[in-house]
Amino acid sequence: MDVQLKRGLLDVCVLAAIKNEDSYGYKIIKDMKPYIELSESTLYTILKRLEAARMLTVRSAEHDGRLRKYYRITQAGVQRIEEFRNDWKEIEAIYHFVTRDDHNGRYICDKGGAMQ
Repeated sequence: MDVQLKRGLLDVCVLAAIKNEDSYGYKIIKDMKPYIELSESTLYTILKRLEAARMLTVRSAEHDGRLRKYYRITQAGVQRIEEFRNDWKEIEAIYHFVTRDDHNGRYICDKGGAMQ
């Protein structure tokens, strides 16, 4: 998968994981696990990028005698999810165009060999 495409998809997945409630690293990974595997190092890179883009905010709170960082989605983050939903319709249309075939399982090509 294209690195930039995957990066954008992972960003939206992390935003979706915190959309309904503040969360912290381990819980985000746990919540995403049924859908996608994500390492801690990848997650924290994404969280820093999203914070820099002002799509989430971070606060620290004590939990069991230790400080834990909690992440909250901002309006910009919610807007990014909405943009993704709108973009997804276009991505699906492109996917259907690329994977369409004639009814024998072959791609349709014009006489010059170009795929149609």
